[in-house]
Amino acid sequence: MKENYAVTGMTCSACSSRVENCVRKLEGVEEVSVNLLTNSMVVNYDESVLSAQNIVDAVVKAGYGASPVVKNAAKTASKADKGKSPAEIQEEERRAMKKRLITSICILIPLMYINMAHMLGLPELPFLAGTENAVSFAMTQFLMTIVVLYINRAFFQRGFKSLFHLAPNMDALIAVGSSASLIYGIFAIYRMGVCLGAGELEIVHHYRMNLYFETAAMIPTLITVGKYFEAKSKGKTSQAITRLMDLSPKTAEVERDGGTVEVPVEEVLKGDIVVVRPGASFPVDGVIIEGSSSVDESALTGESIPVFKQAGDAVSAATINGSGALRVQAVSVGEDTAFSQIVRLVEEASASKAPIARMADKIAGVFVPVVMGIAILAFIIWMFLGEGFEFAFSRAVCVLVISCPCALGLATPVAIMVGTGKGAENGILIRSGEALETLHGVQAIVMDKTGTVTMGKPQVTDIEAFGLPENEFLALAAALEKNSEHPLAMAVVECAAQRGLDQVSASDFTAISGKGLTARIGEKTYFAGNRRLMEESGIAVGELEEHAGNYAKQGKTPLFFAEEGRLIGIIAVADVVRATSKRAIEEMQKMGMEAILLTGDNRQTAEAIGRQVGVARVVAEVLPQDKEQEISRLQQEGKSVAMIGDGINDAPALVRSDVGLAIGAGTDVAIESADVILMKDNLLDAVSAIRLSKAVIRNIKQNLFWAFFYNVCGIPIAAGVFYHVFGWEMNPMLGAACMSLSSLFVVTNALRLRRFKPEKYMIEDEPAAAPAVTVSAVAAPAVEQPAEEHREENAPETVPENTKEETIMTLKIEGMMCQNCVKHVSKALNGIEGVKAEVVLEDNAAYISEQGNATVEEMKAAVADAGYEVVDVVA
Repeated sequence: MKENYAVTGMTCSACSSRVENCVRKLEGVEEVSVNLLTNSMVVNYDESVLSAQNIVDAVVKAGYGASPVVKNAAKTASKADKGKSPAEIQEEERRAMKKRLITSICILIPLMYINMAHMLGLPELPFLAGTENAVSFAMTQFLMTIVVLYINRAFFQRGFKSLFHLAPNMDALIAVGSSASLIYGIFAIYRMGVCLGAGELEIVHHYRMNLYFETAAMIPTLITVGKYFEAKSKGKTSQAITRLMDLSPKTAEVERDGGTVEVPVEEVLKGDIVVVRPGASFPVDGVIIEGSSSVDESALTGESIPVFKQAGDAVSAATINGSGALRVQAVSVGEDTAFSQIVRLVEEASASKAPIARMADKIAGVFVPVVMGIAILAFIIWMFLGEGFEFAFSRAVCVLVISCPCALGLATPVAIMVGTGKGAENGILIRSGEALETLHGVQAIVMDKTGTVTMGKPQVTDIEAFGLPENEFLALAAALEKNSEHPLAMAVVECAAQRGLDQVSASDFTAISGKGLTARIGEKTYFAGNRRLMEESGIAVGELEEHAGNYAKQGKTPLFFAEEGRLIGIIAVADVVRATSKRAIEEMQKMGMEAILLTGDNRQTAEAIGRQVGVARVVAEVLPQDKEQEISRLQQEGKSVAMIGDGINDAPALVRSDVGLAIGAGTDVAIESADVILMKDNLLDAVSAIRLSKAVIRNIKQNLFWAFFYNVCGIPIAAGVFYHVFGWEMNPMLGAACMSLSSLFVVTNALRLRRFKPEKYMIEDEPAAAPAVTVSAVAAPAVEQPAEEHREENAPETVPENTKEETIMTLKIEGMMCQNCVKHVSKALNGIEGVKAEVVLEDNAAYISEQGNATVEEMKAAVADAGYEVVDVVA
């Protein structure tokens, strides 16, 4: 089982490395990950071999504290008994640190004045001035230093505790360095007392100038300054999770005992009827049973455009009701809501580690002992070279306080937390740090066709009617297909419904497997299906076979309709490509990835879709297990492979791939099998996920470089390696300041990821509810009639490609911003009798090819009524 633990007492990567190693050694532990940033630990273990208490005991034995994170605690505890949230605990610690810092500074400032006044030419206190008052001068500083060290005693408690457990950490370096300075100062007080009695004033003066009390007090104070600002910055890294959690309402209005009562959201039960007022957040996942409204689902999907919902539609917790009052029956509550699962996913991902962190963890495990060894070695060498005790001592203390394992420990988790949080804000859920790292190096990206590249729902694209009006033919076809459950049949029925066509009743319905159907309407028998059905029924397709072939090449499926022995029309149905798919694939290819279309559909259709979206490699007619084998084959070629899918049949391939991406509206099986979930059903979000991954890994590498570079440069300078060559000498107080700055730099650099912007797409990128239907009335082989006689007066018509060349007038229009605007303007102009117009968003213009008897003023008025303005007319 996998369980989360809160770990206390960790201050640097040496701490997290020790905790991780101690738990990993336990029998039954399969995987363990300790996160310094969140002070958390995730352990996957065999509960038949190991218990949670065993794990806690191992952490305590290592010198730290641990406790399991209890799920659903809010449901079982009263409000008074509820524990504080991690954010509240973090804020309390920050406030306590701030108080400690202010008090330390208030004491440190007069301490520094007393110590340095004579060097800066400032007035000295009479009873502390001169060699004769050296002991009073030193004792005053000693007492003030003791107060500062007591205020910051946590460093010493944790530091010496880690030394006792033979696992020194950052606190050990601070404690040893500061304690050594304090002990040297106490030694100096005794030496001055003895030398004053013996009249050896030169020795007294020497020790008076080298007490190191100010160093002992300054080291923990400067480290606290850095830790305080680091804590503030770390708080910002978890803002995405905090904001997510704040979106969920704390109470709900529930219908009980004939009335409405407000109860804590934890007390809402499955099946309860919840009343959601306008502007309120949904407290549960449920189904609307009364009312209608627009719902803001940006908390789940990142999409800001509200979605209209009515009775029978599902709603999710944390989404926001618009202007209508709703009654909702609870389906999922508490931890079972989609929103709670999203928060859990983001928290787990934030607490996880990327493989790139392993190098830092290995180094951190031996870092502090090595630094202590370097400090001792520096002291011995400088004493041997005859530079004196004070110089050698200063070099050793400086090495101890400048070394910074904190930066190493924070380099990875801060970037992962900010990155996964930023992804969640934009509807991209990343399950783990490993997935985040793997995604940045993907070389081949394999995409399922249906529901991923395409809409996943067949729609009518072309209608050809022979010998009768087009709308009459469509109504007839819908009547025939109404009793069929085939997706293609449903597309025909839906198209007729969208036009508001009345459907006649069909009888004697007979489905013919793999071919189509037959039915009777009135006294006539009708046939609907593929070419094979027509041939077997003795209905000549003739020259129209070429039409059907052209549709197939375009990725469309032609449906033939016949009355008795005569063909009356063809309807082409296709699974329409998502409007953003082509652009998304282009962006992937620009990043150097090979795009591959993988589908169980027939080859001709798949290749047609591939041509539309720009995919050169199409693998069609594959079974689910074949999809998995195709992924495996690509991996055997040495490629890192990502798979994007949405269906149950994609699950094996999602698991096999190096990183799987599931379209959010896909099946639960696909989502559970994936490493990344795209909530908005938009392929461009896959591009955003890849770019986010690249940005996070780039940030982690920058952080690791800085952490290593800082220590590689800082430790030699602190040890005095360049003293004889360049005269470089570092004061221990400056070393402590540098140590704090290094951690602050790493956290601040990671915060730059908050500026990451996902791939943007305009509203016009989104597909309309249904594609434009190309309509033509073609003379049937057996019936020679002019095509125009069979087209309804108001039947929609495709605009020829050469419309602009035939333009008789151009209207320049202001205010259009998307394809919805184009639809409004086009409808307004083409609704004028005799007017034929093509509206082009990029040109902000309407090209008029036919004007009829309409005047320019009539056209301007129509555009104005639609909400736009004609600013110029070019004849």
